Amino acid sequence: MSWEHPRALAQALAGAEYLATDAVATAAWLQQRLAKPLLVEGPPGVGKTELAKCLAQVADRPLLRLQCYEGIDEARALYEWDYGKQLLAATLLRDVVAGQVAGAATLREAVERLAREESAFFSRAFLLPRPLLQALLSPQPVVLLIDEIDRADEAFEAFLLELLSDFQVSLPELGTVTAVHQPWVILTSNGTRALADALRRRCLYLWIDYPDAATELAIVQRKVPGLADQLAAEAVAFVQRLRRRSLRKPPSLGETLDWAYALVVLNADRIDDAVLDDTLGVLLKDHEDLREGKR
Repeated sequence: MSWEHPRALAQALAGAEYLATDAVATAAWLQQRLAKPLLVEGPPGVGKTELAKCLAQVADRPLLRLQCYEGIDEARALYEWDYGKQLLAATLLRDVVAGQVAGAATLREAVERLAREESAFFSRAFLLPRPLLQALLSPQPVVLLIDEIDRADEAFEAFLLELLSDFQVSLPELGTVTAVHQPWVILTSNGTRALADALRRRCLYLWIDYPDAATELAIVQRKVPGLADQLAAEAVAFVQRLRRRSLRKPPSLGETLDWAYALVVLNADRIDDAVLDDTLGVLLKDHEDLREGKR
């Protein structure tokens, strides 16, 4: 599915409960029209991952998600060999293997004969594709989310460059695998470390910040319809004030929504000291921030 202009995409996303600003809708729309990966940066919890999920939903495409972490490597991201299946096949075919080496005059000759058959055991029949390879091999177009790329190391970034440039990867045993359908690729980063310029050059760029008060109120009212309008406005105003303080971890949009749900569950009708004492831990996840938030 494609949209004629960014506003149409924004309307589609709104139908999926994602209120996209003009900048967000335009970046997502251009990412599809220009066939470029989209790098989305911003504080945790502002809707970066949710954008990819909602794009997949409105486009009716499967979402493939690669969650990055320190130490992630090609095997976890791209593919592995099913060694158990290979061993089973070798066991079942032991008579065939014996026939291949029968008559070999030396051990070297036997090994060389087996090596010529190696490709039989390193074929797609024994391949375990991970999210990156799944996205390339998928018989239908997909959305590929490479989440929190800043958690991975620079070597993994370098590994991604071929995929992000040409939508293909090189496998030592199988050669170059090119995408059956070019996926929509979205990378997210919380900015815990600087990303390489080589990766940035291959992507369109979008920064998503904490929403302004009007946008956050609209999101709360849409997502938590059981919260009275006046209380929703008070809650959003309080969160907006918190973010202006010197907190170690300012509350995210997701935490605002959690707090709004908590207020509904507790049947709160106003935000007073008693409510804050009981619920501030839904918003703030650090001991010093809790003390600061109650001042």
